[in-house]
Amino acid sequence: MSTIEVNKIIPQSGTDVQVGESGDTVTLPNGSVSNAELENSAITINGSSVSLGGSVTVQPTLTFPTFTSVSPSTITNAQTSVTITGTGFQSGIHVEAISTTGVIVVADTVTFTNSTTISANFTITTDGTYFIRLENTDGLAVRSTSAVLTVSDAPTWTTAAGSLGNVDQGQAGSFTVAATGDAPLAYSKTTGSFPSGFTLNSSTGVISGTESGSDSADTTYNFTLRVTDNESQTADRSFSIQVVVGINNAMGLN
Repeated sequence: MSTIEVNKIIPQSGTDVQVGESGDTVTLPNGSVSNAELENSAITINGSSVSLGGSVTVQPTLTFPTFTSVSPSTITNAQTSVTITGTGFQSGIHVEAISTTGVIVVADTVTFTNSTTISANFTITTDGTYFIRLENTDGLAVRSTSAVLTVSDAPTWTTAAGSLGNVDQGQAGSFTVAATGDAPLAYSKTTGSFPSGFTLNSSTGVISGTESGSDSADTTYNFTLRVTDNESQTADRSFSIQVVVGINNAMGLN
């Protein structure tokens, strides 16, 4: 039997191909080639050698962006900038906030910092909780697994700023401040001081106590209170309480 070297044959399957001067023919198999005929042969797919007669699952490598966090995680209805972290961000990335009701709000502007950090300005007029969705310019996208952004009004003071009133030296007194917002609300003093003997109830906003008698003249106490709502949003307001020292007390007489 003569040896025939064939460099390339691409006819229809099941046909006879004549090669060489002697008229020898090679019949191409119809439809498939047995594994035995392909033994010790291989091809390379995506950099990996695959034996002919075997099989391989070819999966394209896709680089999706990932979402890690958004800060701050609570904003008001006013335009607010948030910082979003993750991986695989591309310049020109598209950013959306998607309400749990399905409403989609596109970011007003997006600033690309690097592949792991972007800033997005949102103006969201409807309070609620929102997912964050990121889509790169190649169409690959990711959405946060939970509603990570809360849109809520900050608490609002209903007690006017300024003087809450007077307390006589050595006497008991009570003053109340109030605000509205997402309950529970918590009150705290951030600057200044109360008259000696007075404390603030953080739950009710009541400032009460008995003046210790330490002041020798009328004294105004200035302080700033902060109210914090259930989403940790805050509002500050300045107030004052005056201790009034009567003439008898001032002179040390009864």
